[in-house]
Parts: sequence; C-alpha cells; structure tokens
Amino acid sequence: MYDPFTYRAGVTPDETALIDADREERWSVADLDAAIERVAGRLSALGVRPGDRLGVCLPTRPAAVRVIHAAIRLGAVLVPLGPTLAPPELATRLDRADVTTIVCDASTEADAVAAVDAASDGDAAVPVTSVDDPTTDRAVALDAQMPEAVVPHDWPLDATVLVPFTSGTTGAPKGVRLTLRNLLASAVASVFRLGFDRRETWHVTLPLHHVGGFTPVFRMPLYGMTVVLRESFDADAVAADLERYDVTATSLVPTQLGRILDVTDGSLAPSLRTVLLGGAPATEALLDRCAERSVPVFPTYGMTEAASQIATATPEEARTNPGTVGRPLFWTDLTVRDGDGDERPPGETGELVVSGPTVSPGYLDADRTAEAFGDDGLRTGDVGYRDEGGLFWVVGRTDDLIVTGGENVAPAEVAAALRDHPDVADTAVVGLPDEEWGERVAALVVPREDARSASALESALDDHCRERLAGYKVPRTVGFADEIPRTDSGTVDRTAVRERLA
Repeated sequence: MYDPFTYRAGVTPDETALIDADREERWSVADLDAAIERVAGRLSALGVRPGDRLGVCLPTRPAAVRVIHAAIRLGAVLVPLGPTLAPPELATRLDRADVTTIVCDASTEADAVAAVDAASDGDAAVPVTSVDDPTTDRAVALDAQMPEAVVPHDWPLDATVLVPFTSGTTGAPKGVRLTLRNLLASAVASVFRLGFDRRETWHVTLPLHHVGGFTPVFRMPLYGMTVVLRESFDADAVAADLERYDVTATSLVPTQLGRILDVTDGSLAPSLRTVLLGGAPATEALLDRCAERSVPVFPTYGMTEAASQIATATPEEARTNPGTVGRPLFWTDLTVRDGDGDERPPGETGELVVSGPTVSPGYLDADRTAEAFGDDGLRTGDVGYRDEGGLFWVVGRTDDLIVTGGENVAPAEVAAALRDHPDVADTAVVGLPDEEWGERVAALVVPREDARSASALESALDDHCRERLAGYKVPRTVGFADEIPRTDSGTVDRTAVRERLA
C-alpha cells in the first residue's frame, strides 16, 4: 500500500480533514498532507528509516496526527505510548519494542527523557525529539530540522505497522503486532457494521495510544472523513462539539457517555448517528437512558489484539437484548470454548476465542504468542456466551484484570509497586464495583511491624504509586489487615479480599 494521505490529497484536496476543537483550527486535506510531508522529512533528517520503531508519547492533539501519518509515509513502525505513563513504565515499553527514536511534547518530555535514561542502562540513549520547544537539553526540536525529500513507503499487507501495548494478568506490558492487513480489514469490517455517511465527521477524545483513539485517525484518509480532536475529555465541551461540528460518529467509554448524558437534555446532536461504546461493559441503566433519549449507541466488544472491534450490537439489538455486545463483525469468527478447546453450544459460557484477518499475528514476545494464540485463534481471556440467534454476551474474565473507566489494570502490576514500599509486608489488589468508573482499584495491605500509622501509610503509598504507575492504576481504596486471606493452595482468596475492602 502506498501512502493513504497522498492518495486522499489527490482526490479531495479541499475537504476538511482535521479540526482542533481546543483551538478551533481546521486543516484541509491538502494542508494536512503538506504538514505530514514536512514532519516526515524532518523525521528522516533525524535518521528515522523504514522499519525503525518510532515511539510516540503525545496527547490527543494535531501534532500527534501529523506524526502518525508521517511515520506511515516513511515506513516507520509506530509504537504509541501513553502520555500519562510513569518513566519506569515508559522505559519498559521502550526496551520491549526496541524503540529507536521517541517523539514527545512539552508535557511528556521530562518523563520521556527519564525513561530513555532508565532504558539505556549505559548503552547509547534513544534520541528524543519534541514537537514543541524543548524544555531540556536532552531533546531536539523537530521543527528545527531541515526536511529531507521522502518517497512514500510501499507497505506489504503483512508488514507490522503498529505496536500498541496492552496489559495482561501478569502486569508486564505486551506489545501487540498489528499489520497493515489487520488495520485495513478492521476498517472495512467496521463500515459493514456501522454504515457510513459521505459527510462523516468523527469526534476523538480518547487517547491515541488506545486503538479506540488511533483507528479513526488512521482511517481518516481511507474513508475521506473529518476528524475532530479534543485533547482531554470534558462532558460539557464534548457535548458542545457534537453540535458545533455536526459530528456523525464518536467513540466513548461508558463513563464518558454517562457524563455527557448528565449535562445534556433530550437527544444529542441531530447529526449524530453512531456512538461506538466500548472499553468496559455498559450498564443496563446507561443503555436505558440512551434508548429513552434516542442516542444511537452501538455497544462493542473489542481488543487491541483484534485492531479494535470484534463484535458490535446495533442500537436495536442493544435495546431488545440488554447487555449484548452484538454479532461478530464481517470476516470475524468468534466462538465460545471450554478449557479443552472444544466449542460450547449456545447458552453455555466459556472462553471467547476470536480469529480472522483483524487478529494480530502475535505479540513481540514469542512465548506469550504461543500461550495466547492457537489453531482456533486468539484466546481472549474473556468469558461469555452466545444465544441461538448469534448474539454474544461478555460476562467476566478468566483472570482478574480490572477495567476502570475503560483502562485495563493488572492487579499483579499494582501489587508489585506496593510491595516495593519498605513499610509493606504483603498486599492483594482487586477491583471493586464503582458507579462512575465501572470498577476501581483497591488494595488490602499488610504493614510491617514497625510501619507508620495507617493514615500516614495510606498517604505515603499513594505518593509511592504515583511515582511508578499511571494515575488510573493507583488504588483509590486502601485497607489494612494482619494477613492476606488465602485459599488452601496458597493463592489469594479474592472474594474474601473484596469483602474486607467493600
């Protein structure tokens, strides 16, 4: 595949490609294409070449869109990195993905530099370049580079284009290899389910290191649609955006949609035809509110490993079948299997296994790939069932992953951070039900004998975790006990832990 933006600029150069809702700035396809060309040339001047791993640690802003499409034009593999990750978390991802250059901005530069130092371990440090004026002497300004001429890269269908990270039950980050075939198949399958408006305008406020935020930006030139960016979620601002920019589609997590409904009356923007709702299960109460107010909500079940959507329910299916995530997308095979890998009949629960052209060929780590991928497809770790009519429900996890506000949190990762504190003898981390976030991270802690008071330790642990973990991973409920409840086999009795913390 040749560069999609080059193609789009030759077809619809004067159409609006991008709107920055925070600054009310607009770019035509031709203007954005020219800006992408300059960024690609500057990255090339910094030594970025086809096949290099380009780390992108940027919030949801137009500069990130330019960098994403510049990397595609150059042939560099994108490694999106969460802008709220702590330096140790960033360093782990830089090392695992073999990142060769990292792009940051003023808000992420200090953490990017700290992560590069931690990851280098005495070796030559990964170069850091900022889309803003650098705040340290360790980063160079991207705009200061003289652009080189760039020939758009011709990507083979099975080449890895994107390496986003997802967390598993061990808490160690897993780099997912997404190919051009995966991304294109997902773009086609999504349109088959959601439909398409020739004046499509997609609002994006999700982080761009998540596939839910990345995919509209990637698909922009493929669909010929407009993308409206808002850097951070604010319910009043997003609700106003939907009206102001005649938004036709948006991707949200349930917490965000609930907040938008809280600050508005009646239906949302008359132009809005699709609210793709994922990242966490939608409650029946939220779906009832959407039905009462004619909000066109499409509950979806997806994974990073499947380039976004796996199954998606239409508004009618969601209204008449509470809790369903709908039917598998075009080309996607979704089955329910038992522990031996045998397919379960309708109505019986088991692990969901997905296969098809949207599914990644595997992780960066061969061992993890072997654990999760088999002849039948990807074992998702999600427990669910289907009915006789082919609709699917997701009812839990085979592991203990916490999903809070659409973000995945591995209890083992949080527990490891807590155990690093000198006053902690033992701990167990679980998810507790939360009306706003779906789940919240909670920790039961066994203090050492000479530890400070409970209130002082709780405050110290909060500071300790915030230095090591993204904010959404920090426990919001902390309890103390003399010992951690365990089963006869020695594993944590999570039911008992939740009872202690509830």
